[in-house]
Amino acid sequence: MKLSINEIKYKANDIRQDIVQMLLEAGSGHSAGPLGMADIFACLYFSVLNHDPKRPKLEERDRLVLSCGHICPVLYASLAEAGYFMKDELKTLRKFGTRLHGHPHNLSLPGIETSSGPLAQGASQAVGMAYGLYMDRKKSQRVYLIMSDGEQQEGQVWEAIMFAGKYKLHNLTAIIDRNNIQIDGYTEDVMPLDNLKAKYEAFNWHVLEVDGHNHQAIINACMEAKAIYEKPTVIIAHTIPGKGVDFMEGDFKWHGSPPNKEQAKVALEELRTLRGQIDSEHK
Repeated sequence: MKLSINEIKYKANDIRQDIVQMLLEAGSGHSAGPLGMADIFACLYFSVLNHDPKRPKLEERDRLVLSCGHICPVLYASLAEAGYFMKDELKTLRKFGTRLHGHPHNLSLPGIETSSGPLAQGASQAVGMAYGLYMDRKKSQRVYLIMSDGEQQEGQVWEAIMFAGKYKLHNLTAIIDRNNIQIDGYTEDVMPLDNLKAKYEAFNWHVLEVDGHNHQAIINACMEAKAIYEKPTVIIAHTIPGKGVDFMEGDFKWHGSPPNKEQAKVALEELRTLRGQIDSEHK
């Protein structure tokens, strides 16, 4: 499923609106990260990934591992938008008996490759998948690992990164949500991360940096990663937490907070206005 850039922009906006509505219904959950990653997920599911919603266990599919499971509203909204399940189910986020847990559970929903929650473990899961595909000589299948920047503060990430670098897992593409926030504040105050590029290069990774809201740049980076055959690739995506909702953008306090009814109303009005701007720009 490969859409035009303009169509992907529409998808990203729809995903953001769904995220706001999901969080309002749930009354709990994370706002900033999911909204900030909507453009990247729209690019992945509607241009980059080899996947089939009608055959979620397709052997030839690419695998997406969401290590930072707390941003799962963007994953759920993207899966529903792509047709893995009905969008009405998004309203059940975090409710009793739901398939849409507060962190993804791979036995609950089609399209979920791994269960995630504890940060950094997704890196090891993705590296293991990539190594398994490499050993089985399945050269066309890729693993996409989504990580937060905050989890780069954890040692398990670097054990996995070192392993991937050693075995030159060129079928692995990692994307870091470099939004500079975590639940306790700004990453550079809590535990400074820069220079991430130099750190990954030291572990024998190919490193790209992109604007995480530039759809063409995101897709181009993923295509470049496919052309690198001697090492894994990491895409450091500079994003704005809460993107698309003015009062959330750049504010770490929205890392783990949902909007109330009035805030959601304002957010949805803003996102609908942005959708209208997309229309006017491309007429």
